[in-house]
Amino acid sequence: MNELKSQVLLEKVLQIAHQAGDYLNLFYNGEIDFQINIKSDNTPITNADLFVNQFLIEKLTALTPHIPVLSEENCQIPFSDRRRWRTYWLIDPLDGTQQFINRTDQFAVLIALIHQNRSMLGIIHAPVLKQTYYALKGHGAYKQTEHSLQTLSARKFDLNHTVKIAVGSKNAEQKVRSILSSNYQYEFITYGSSGLKTALVAEGSADCYIRLGQTGEWDTAAAEAILSEIGGGIRDTQFNALTYNKRPSLINPDFIMVSDISADWKKIFQFN
Repeated sequence: MNELKSQVLLEKVLQIAHQAGDYLNLFYNGEIDFQINIKSDNTPITNADLFVNQFLIEKLTALTPHIPVLSEENCQIPFSDRRRWRTYWLIDPLDGTQQFINRTDQFAVLIALIHQNRSMLGIIHAPVLKQTYYALKGHGAYKQTEHSLQTLSARKFDLNHTVKIAVGSKNAEQKVRSILSSNYQYEFITYGSSGLKTALVAEGSADCYIRLGQTGEWDTAAAEAILSEIGGGIRDTQFNALTYNKRPSLINPDFIMVSDISADWKKIFQFN
């Protein structure tokens, strides 16, 4: 991807993400009625998910007609077709559907651009919180609020300090405690959607986020781009990097997101 075109592309996709967030707000505020259904995997889906999914597919396809779009709500494309893709969009129109339903404000639009199985561009936009985290490979990572733009920077993780761990619930906290070394002090931060827990790590409010349970590649792709720009990353329980569209399944392994990929996280997380 040409550097100049990539920066222009980022600006246009940021606009699309904000427009998608505006639509989510219409559903969230009751200006458009929303209905809840249960998917085959027993997770909820709303007509807000489906509406914004279609909006993103149409807008991204119009912006880059040569680049296919893969989403959580449109993931049935056979691997025999997907494996030919060198570049594609990977989106989650409503990350945190349960948080949306529960009215916690902690949900987001996730958009990533995958090139050769790695995330090159990532956007996490939380419309109610009015916060947007984004990155383009080689151009840094940023947090944009209603009144400011902050450059997210790399920071070294210090094992001598209390380890701040983002989790999704008290039940998740109990699972995580079972794999932690007893040699360190821990503080748990319970927060909303997967994307917004990434945001805590990216901005320094948490040192890591661990997920022991099912997620899709759309849940981590935008995060990968952002964390990579600040010296962080995502690793599976064998401490290998995640990749995208390399297997028939789009389901992620259990993983940890960390602020400093150079730290010896094996001292903390004892998976074996």
